Amino acid sequence: MKVTYNWLKDFVQIKLAPQALAEKLTMAGLEVVSLEEKDGDWVLEIEITSNRPDWLSVAGIAREVAALTNVKCEIRNTKSETNHKSKIPKTKLEIKIEDKKDCPLYTARVIQNVKVAQSPGWMRKRLELVGIRPVNNIVDITNYVLLETGEPLHAFDLDKLAHQDGFEIAVRRARNGEKIMAIDGKERTLDKDILVIADSFRPVAVAGVIGGKDTEVGPGTKNILLEAAKFSPVLIRRGRQKLGISTESSYRFERDVDMESVNFASLRAGQMIQKEAGGGTVLFLSQSKAVPKCRPKPIKLDVQKVKNVLGVEIPVPKIKNILGHLGLKVKTARGSLEVSVPSFRRDLLRDVDLIEEVCRIHGYGLIPVTTPCITPQVFSNGEFDLNFIIRNILIAEGLNEVITHSLINEDLLERCAIGTKGVFLDNPLSKELEMLRPTLIPSFLNVTAHNLNRKLKPVRIFEIAKRFLSPEKEEYVLTISLCAEASWCGINGKQEEKMSLLHLKGVIENLLERLGVGGCDFSPAAHNAFYANAAFALKIGNSQAGIMGQVRQEILNAFDIKNQALFLAEINLGDLYKVINLNRRFMPLPAYPAVTRDISILVGADIGVQELSDCIEQEGQPFIKEVKVADFYAGEHIPKGSRGLTFSCLYQSAERTLQDDEVNGAHQKILENLKNKFGAKLR
Repeated sequence: MKVTYNWLKDFVQIKLAPQALAEKLTMAGLEVVSLEEKDGDWVLEIEITSNRPDWLSVAGIAREVAALTNVKCEIRNTKSETNHKSKIPKTKLEIKIEDKKDCPLYTARVIQNVKVAQSPGWMRKRLELVGIRPVNNIVDITNYVLLETGEPLHAFDLDKLAHQDGFEIAVRRARNGEKIMAIDGKERTLDKDILVIADSFRPVAVAGVIGGKDTEVGPGTKNILLEAAKFSPVLIRRGRQKLGISTESSYRFERDVDMESVNFASLRAGQMIQKEAGGGTVLFLSQSKAVPKCRPKPIKLDVQKVKNVLGVEIPVPKIKNILGHLGLKVKTARGSLEVSVPSFRRDLLRDVDLIEEVCRIHGYGLIPVTTPCITPQVFSNGEFDLNFIIRNILIAEGLNEVITHSLINEDLLERCAIGTKGVFLDNPLSKELEMLRPTLIPSFLNVTAHNLNRKLKPVRIFEIAKRFLSPEKEEYVLTISLCAEASWCGINGKQEEKMSLLHLKGVIENLLERLGVGGCDFSPAAHNAFYANAAFALKIGNSQAGIMGQVRQEILNAFDIKNQALFLAEINLGDLYKVINLNRRFMPLPAYPAVTRDISILVGADIGVQELSDCIEQEGQPFIKEVKVADFYAGEHIPKGSRGLTFSCLYQSAERTLQDDEVNGAHQKILENLKNKFGAKLR
């Protein structure tokens, strides 16, 4: 959309320089893609978004300028125009609408005794500046009013319309194979998907797109019929695409014109034709229907919500002033505002739309940049809401949630060889559903076997459900199962990685970290379902909260799971709920560099890695920040009963850059304690 600086000044008093105005418009959402000085004026080319057809007019953009500069916008009033009564009986002009959905409103205005000539210089200049080629005063006025109001118009030479006893204008679909010679000199073949304006015998225009050559206004024209209408946007777009034509009119009709602007634009053009083309008599003859009044439901705008959404308090008078300048009617009603939306703003449907308008005009740059205040979530029902959070975390880890039946049969439990007894029902519905399960392990083995038999690998599942230890005791548990290879895409294409106990341990550690649970430890344990050397208890503080391990092969065989390793964990959520801490304290990024040193030692195979890590963290204070296992080796050149470990230690201070002697001292202290406590030897 192109508009000139001086044209805008016809509607609003602009004190800003063109460059400053372009900047303001851009920051408010009307992106000025180019600004060029031409013939003593400035041409602004503005990128218009599809949801704002009201901006496809000088008046619409002037309304935005008025709001941005806090001045009044003077939209011309045509109500004072004298409407002469028709000297031609109304039966002489009949408007026929084939389908009201195709054309909700059509108006025809007859203007007699016009003098077709060249347009005045000021009009030709403005049209040329915005890229419109001047033709003659009648056509130029229709183009001028189109750009000014956003409502397309078309002028027919009334005497060239075919008629017998009177004039007839029909708005209908074209007949298949009908032809029309357009004003661009090209003949086009029409079909039933194209809407046309026709007289008694033939199409005289493609509705909303282009006029016909046979009825165009020329030097010999004396009487004109001025069309202003509202057409179906979908139909105009379809016809324009089929014919391969794009015009200023079709561009606006495709985006839907304002119903209430139809008569306004017609009156405005008639007024200008009388003045500039000597039109002696303006006869408003007919329209297809009465113009419906736009009475949208008022939108209630809570002033407090404006502050809550924007994060800044804007005074009520300013809010009313902004909305008023945009053409909205605002009333105050008990701490809120009642806003009536005009027909040209069909994009405003909710209070948040109004808040966006206030923010846009107030200025996005005036909204202060602040760190968001993140308040920990308050849970109305602890167990339910915490379970919801746990589900989301595990799904983000790549696991799938399953829902299994809480009733199982005794055979299923015995196949697990766990040794735990279930709670039998007094009156079971079937043999398959005879007891409440004391653990979810049998259900998970069943689900895993079902998926593997159908080649659905890998199996990474979890469930939060109740287990029943006795008729009086039930508790929520989280069960997680990993099985089969995990596929992933690397540099060399698709690769596979076998699941291990470390994968399961990582999932649990990530879950606990996200839940704010500290002081966790995994220690060797015993469980009938797991291998003796691959079962670990999850300890939180001094209490055992769960068990994890690799399921024994004989149990997998009982469920027909072959050639696969299955890793499973069951965590008592009752113990977990007590230590979950969802409060978050955000720490600034380190300002000083860190130093990394490795420790490679040889220790006994019976010494736990966690014990060694705890010793390193304890002895490396206050400078050590992180300890990781970087390497593990047990093989050639390592004595039997021993293993080689490499720990990566990160040293850092929040107050200053550490000196070499400080890091060396802390590192040496750690080595000495590892030797003294665990008999470690340097490798």
